[in-house]
Amino acid sequence: MASFTIEKRTKANGDFSYRCKIVVKQKNVIIHRESKTFRKKELARTYGRRRVQEIENDEIGIKKTIPLSTLLDLYFEDVHLWEKTGRTKQYVIKMLRDCDIAKIQSNKLKTSDLITHCKIRQLAGAKPATVYHDICYLRAVMKKAYPVFDIEANCSVFDEAIPTLIDMGLIGKSDRRTRRPTQLELDKLKVGLEIREKQKPNGHVRIPYLDILDFSILTCMRIGEVCKLRWDDLNLKHKTIIVRDRKDPRKKEGNHMIAPLLGESFSIATKQPKTSELIFPYNSRSVTAGFQRVRNDLGIEDLRYHDLRREGASRLFEQGYSIEEVAQVTGHRNLNILWQVYTQLFPHKLHEKFNT
Repeated sequence: MASFTIEKRTKANGDFSYRCKIVVKQKNVIIHRESKTFRKKELARTYGRRRVQEIENDEIGIKKTIPLSTLLDLYFEDVHLWEKTGRTKQYVIKMLRDCDIAKIQSNKLKTSDLITHCKIRQLAGAKPATVYHDICYLRAVMKKAYPVFDIEANCSVFDEAIPTLIDMGLIGKSDRRTRRPTQLELDKLKVGLEIREKQKPNGHVRIPYLDILDFSILTCMRIGEVCKLRWDDLNLKHKTIIVRDRKDPRKKEGNHMIAPLLGESFSIATKQPKTSELIFPYNSRSVTAGFQRVRNDLGIEDLRYHDLRREGASRLFEQGYSIEEVAQVTGHRNLNILWQVYTQLFPHKLHEKFNT
């Protein structure tokens, strides 16, 4: 139901103006507001009557808007959207739900609102690369507002806001990691992981940490990919395996790739006991947690499990493989990303290559 009220306002020069405020309710809940100001009260009243009539007759449709918090809830509650959302994006969406920016109407978001949010996050200790996720994931949710939920959302604000936020240093991309484990660190890790592997699992499955560590480096696979490899996808003749749903920013599902199992990786895979349809039937988080526990106990700093993927790729380059050949192992379709992000060559290795 639509209704209007007239609000008399005093200008700075002593004159009066009249604001016509339109409100639309459904089940006693306001679903739409709008207003317009006039010099004379009668003009405001005439406009109010006409506009209410238009809305009641549905001659001119109104735009449905909701607070961003409600839009984030809708996204969260939609199974088809949420199940295809990565863990990092899910975490950010839940975090945004409790921020001040979530109180703003979906079609009222301004660049200044985004600047304020980024400043608050920065004061709380978040780095520009982290805050960049806030902006990107909020934009992704708002892009789904109209086609999925029939909600108006001001998505165009990001086209103006993002360059401004970058110029202000409030958001930015993360620094390129160049961390590779030294041979001494790897030797220590293997000793620590071997001890952990032999410990009584207390009712849990004993994880072959050493095999998975070596396999991860040799194949350059992400730990999530390693723990999803299937026996049925292993080609014994060609020593290859299908890596299902390999990560690709342009394609979320069905991105299956055939990867070669170079060196000892093939024998590591084939010697695993066939207790499941999976070659490594372990929770990837448990593997990572075990690695992190040993790493921390050894005092090895700033080494992530994902750095083993960089280690494997860099080794292949040092062995003389071309970038196209390395991409067959790592699964990269963008060779520039492979070269820039996953290549960190040890300078002293050049002497060995020169002397051969």
